[in-house]
Amino acid sequence: MSIPKPVALYPTYNEFKDFNFDEFQELKLFLDSGDTWWMSHWIWGKEFLGYIGRNKSEHTFTRFRSETERFLLWVFLVKAKPMEQLRKADILEYADFCWQPPVSWICLANHEKFVFQDGRYTQNTAWAPFKLKLPKSSDPDKTPVKKKYKPSQQTLTATFVAIIAFYKYLMNEEYLYGNPAQIAKSDCRHFVTDAQVKEIRRLTEAQWQYTFNVALDLANEDPLYERSLFVICALKTLFLRISELSERTSWTPIMSHFWQDFDGNWWLKVFGKGRKLRDITVPNHFIDYVKRYRAYRGLSPLPSTGENQPIVEKIRGQGGMTARQLTRIVQDVFDRAYEKMRAVEGEDHARKLKEASTHWLRHTGASMEVERGRALKDLSEDLGHSSMATTDTVYVQTENRVRAESGKSRKVN
Repeated sequence: MSIPKPVALYPTYNEFKDFNFDEFQELKLFLDSGDTWWMSHWIWGKEFLGYIGRNKSEHTFTRFRSETERFLLWVFLVKAKPMEQLRKADILEYADFCWQPPVSWICLANHEKFVFQDGRYTQNTAWAPFKLKLPKSSDPDKTPVKKKYKPSQQTLTATFVAIIAFYKYLMNEEYLYGNPAQIAKSDCRHFVTDAQVKEIRRLTEAQWQYTFNVALDLANEDPLYERSLFVICALKTLFLRISELSERTSWTPIMSHFWQDFDGNWWLKVFGKGRKLRDITVPNHFIDYVKRYRAYRGLSPLPSTGENQPIVEKIRGQGGMTARQLTRIVQDVFDRAYEKMRAVEGEDHARKLKEASTHWLRHTGASMEVERGRALKDLSEDLGHSSMATTDTVYVQTENRVRAESGKSRKVN
């Protein structure tokens, strides 16, 4: 028997907060078409995601929404068994399903789950719960093979984290009295014990220099690119996540978040992961780029208390930029830097610029600080890591570099 094509279960956070079935009649028909427990399970998911949205962050809501939705669709359409009857073996079966989902459950791009038309939200038929991530270097004329989908270890871990959290919430609310996902995780055959050399997704010194020079040249030629230069420098020098520079529902980074202490040191107040505020040290050299960007915006050279202008404002309209808009700015600079470096130094040296994402700038800045010899404790606090062990694991690669260097002298004959 073929597995039914899935439908979206939960909208974006803004639509979710004021959810009304009158606006989601297709979803209501879908839930009513199944067993009587489908609706109660959907409500459980809605309550859980509402809790996540209120107490965590919108990013965490989006991540948990995808995992909760996938799990409930599997429960409804594949397993056909309510959650209170699921055991460890069932969760392991779900892990197998996630490892190789049916082609009809896979899409090739990010799609909105619902389409708003005539005052109602209808299902977007292009959407699917799993996405085959295509490398940036893939041939656009070659049709991707969906059967090649395989989740990474990080993706599989995220799946278990979300499902375990879902069960814990339901247990706390006394809807369920066990957590088979917690038990199943250690027995999942798709997890691999990882003793590999960790590859830091970062730019080399040369690749960063091309990226910076391209942004600088663009800004010198056209003032509209002053924003691109500022964003590139801020992400790399202040180790920011893209979300920490963007406008969000609960937080807008504003100019007065740059502040100076009694000793003349500059700091940036950041709203980071886990809804935690932290202060990042701002180096003296970066202040030059703050002044340059503020001059372009017609502001005084240095920020002052009470300034409520967004740190990165939209060119058109009011307010700060979203993470998606900032990502497009960074990607444009990466693409230009790749073309320039490839023309001068060849594809081998430039290739990683084609793969780079915004988060690579955070890794690049932090890795360079480690190589500079900065104290790990100070760097860890600027990064917002809860433990120095995280910083050490992610960024300290000295022993591996020594090992790689010693291994280069091996001969074939």
